[in-house]
Amino acid sequence: MERIVGTVVRGLRCPIINQGDNIEEIVVDSVLKAAEVEGFNINDKDIVTLTESIVARAQGNYATIDHIAKDVQAKFGEDTVGVIFPILSRNRFSNLLRGIAKGAKKIVLMLSYPSDEVGNHLVDIDVLDEKGINPWTDVLTEKQFRDHFGYNKHPFTGVDYIEYYKSLVEEYGVECEVIFSNNAKTILDYTKSVLTCDIHTRFRTKRILKANGGEKIYSLDNILSESIDGSGCNEAYGLLGSNKATEDSIKLFPRNCQPIVDKIQQMLKEKTGKDVEVMVYGDGAFKDPVGKIWELADPVVSPAYTSGLDGTPNEVKLKYLADNNFADLRGEELKQAISQYINNKDADLVGAMEAQGTTPRKLTDLIGSLSDLTSGSGDKGTPIVFIQGYFDNYTK
Repeated sequence: MERIVGTVVRGLRCPIINQGDNIEEIVVDSVLKAAEVEGFNINDKDIVTLTESIVARAQGNYATIDHIAKDVQAKFGEDTVGVIFPILSRNRFSNLLRGIAKGAKKIVLMLSYPSDEVGNHLVDIDVLDEKGINPWTDVLTEKQFRDHFGYNKHPFTGVDYIEYYKSLVEEYGVECEVIFSNNAKTILDYTKSVLTCDIHTRFRTKRILKANGGEKIYSLDNILSESIDGSGCNEAYGLLGSNKATEDSIKLFPRNCQPIVDKIQQMLKEKTGKDVEVMVYGDGAFKDPVGKIWELADPVVSPAYTSGLDGTPNEVKLKYLADNNFADLRGEELKQAISQYINNKDADLVGAMEAQGTTPRKLTDLIGSLSDLTSGSGDKGTPIVFIQGYFDNYTK
């Protein structure tokens, strides 16, 4: 019988992962057990993805607020520290800010507005228009911001992040001045020592600061990029991609993931005879239409993946072919014509009309988003995702 199902995505349950666990064995055993219990076969070009969180947990890649404070103090000494462009997140930034505050004497906290980098809004952009405020040119003090916009709680968390972040700093007896600007150079009017906390724009921000008189310029990937007193660390990303673990500790982004995905692929080949692709994933990318938030708080979607997941899709748009190339055909004749076209398509369709609208993003970004939405961030208990038929097309 002809196949009528294309891509199938399964969230797989596995044991709670703890430090020291053999993550490769747990993932392989979970996939094999799921296949046995649910009655599906494992095939070539299937994909196994595992969330970065369970990798970091198995590695024990944790650090405390004190570790962050010690690194910050070593880099900035007694200087006033400009902390600029942090995202508005209790999970992602609250403990980082605590650590930064504990290692500083004074902080000037500069927030971007109307929203942070990933779409968390301090104020609605329409309100800016009503007040005649231009976020690209206007610098506001905390008092000016409050006079214009008052107190606004985040629609999902119910937190006023200006008040919340300021209180975290002041808990440690550290003075905190809050300003609002989207121009990195603004902070240099307050201090030449800056910790820039943006994620995907950090290289540009540091370049601008250094070119305009900044002296001690660091970004979050420079903090805990090496172990402090035996702490966890991440050589490539530092504090980027970290999450709150306890009230005084964080879980860092996992380290050295490539050997892990390669080993899982090898073990599955030995046990099933199939060539399965494997990747570690973090945040995907989905813009919430209500909160306008992008899930892009990790530095990369995938820190490691097997070679078969490199590149981008090379696909044609079926509806374009049906409406244009084969508009005069119907039924089986149309199906055969489209199938033949797919089988003979060019190896590189970039710019071709037949490929318009097929979103040729990186495979790892697409699969990471699919996995992130499947596993969720709550209590589903499925940190491993098994994907079948992703590389199939209409002819299969």
